[in-house]
Amino acid sequence: FLGVMPAYSAADDALTTKLVTFYEHKKDSSVPSHQATILFFEPSNGSLKAVIDGSVITAKRTAAVSAIATKLLMPPFAEVLCILGAGVQAYSHYDIFTELFTFKEVRIWNRTKEKAVKFAASVTGPVQVCSSAQEAVTGADVIVTVTMATTPILFGDWVKPGAHINAVGASRPDWRELDDELMKNSVLFVDSREAALTESGDVILSGAEIFAELGEVLQGTKPALPEKTTVFKSLGMAVEDTVAAKFVHDSWSAGN
Repeated sequence: FLGVMPAYSAADDALTTKLVTFYEHKKDSSVPSHQATILFFEPSNGSLKAVIDGSVITAKRTAAVSAIATKLLMPPFAEVLCILGAGVQAYSHYDIFTELFTFKEVRIWNRTKEKAVKFAASVTGPVQVCSSAQEAVTGADVIVTVTMATTPILFGDWVKPGAHINAVGASRPDWRELDDELMKNSVLFVDSREAALTESGDVILSGAEIFAELGEVLQGTKPALPEKTTVFKSLGMAVEDTVAAKFVHDSWSAGN
């Protein structure tokens, strides 16, 4: 797939387009599944001001949004973090989650165990490599799914009541990471209702009802409900790339 994600932020006076290629690698590949470039324009006249590494921004802004959701929705005494998947997004989520939150235990599972072992060896803190997704998930307070799964790998009967799940993979209308039981028995938050109802197989195929957009919680128009089992379905929004690219460009400009 080749995706084009244009956005203008009036609040930041920033205009960008992200070009992202998405290739489903049947075998483990040294090339990431997602690669991206951001074009940064001058909003007043349309001239191109910068070409920015979109892969780094995608990884970091996605994890940052998951962290915001987690801060709002996780149970008050969260001790165990579980990450399903060991790709680029696993690293960016690990970095921000261990920086912002204090977990006593971090677990990881990946379909190819070697990648999970490599992940555990390369990050700064202790990580427990689990032999199955169920082992990783059981008793976890916060769960992050960042896989290339097309059918469910996380099941409701494994999940601790009151846990918070950030569902980041399965970005196609016919792909799943979470099963129907989990989707229907959790309070569902999304980044964009419109996107979730057209792009997320977890939402579309389960028929789960969307409770709120994350922005509604941030604005105070919908409650967070951290005492419930919660799912944040992340698909990513072009405006996130725009704001992040503006931040990078302004920082770079200041340095020059």
